Amino acid sequence: MKFSFLHITFLFMIFTGFSQERKITKSGSITFEASVPSFEEVKATNNTVSCILDTSTGDIASLALTKGFRFKIALMEEHFNENYLESTKFPKATFKGTITNFELKNLNSKVPKILTLRGILSIHGKSKEINTNIAVKKINEDIELKSEFIVTPADFNIQIPKIVRNKVAETVTIKIDFLLK
Repeated sequence: MKFSFLHITFLFMIFTGFSQERKITKSGSITFEASVPSFEEVKATNNTVSCILDTSTGDIASLALTKGFRFKIALMEEHFNENYLESTKFPKATFKGTITNFELKNLNSKVPKILTLRGILSIHGKSKEINTNIAVKKINEDIELKSEFIVTPADFNIQIPKIVRNKVAETVTIKIDFLLK
C-alpha cells in the first residue's frame, strides 16, 4: 500500500494535533473532609485520580477508584469502603463536564484564571450536577487545576448511621488538585 504525501501529512496532523489538545494525569489528588469539631477527623485523600482535559473545548473527565481514598485511621477507611460508599458494589466515582470559557492561550503561569466548572459527579450509583469555580493555571506546558465544592451524603444516597451521625458533618468539602501533562 502506497502512502501519498497527503496521507502522511494527514496522519502527522492527527497525531500531533491530538497530543496538543489533550492533557492528562493519573496522579491527581482529591481530598474530602466531613469532620465535626471535638470528634475524630473524617478526612481522606486519593492521590491516584485520573483526569483528562480537552484543551480545545474545555471538556473534562475524571475517575477516582473509591478504594483509593486513604484515612489516618484504618478502621475509618474500612467503614468508608464497606458501609458508606460500598466500594465493592460502586468501585468508582466519576466526573464529566466542561470548564466554560477555557482558552489555553489566555492562561499564564503567574496568576490562576478563575473559570466555571460544570458537570455531573457520580458517586455510589447516584449523580449530581456540580457548578463551581475552578482555578486554572499554566505551568510550562502543563495545566494545574484546583477547585473546592460541597456536597452532602444524601445527594448520593449515602446513609450515615444514627450512632455516628453527630460525628460526621452534614456537608462534605471536596478539594481537587490536578497537574495535567
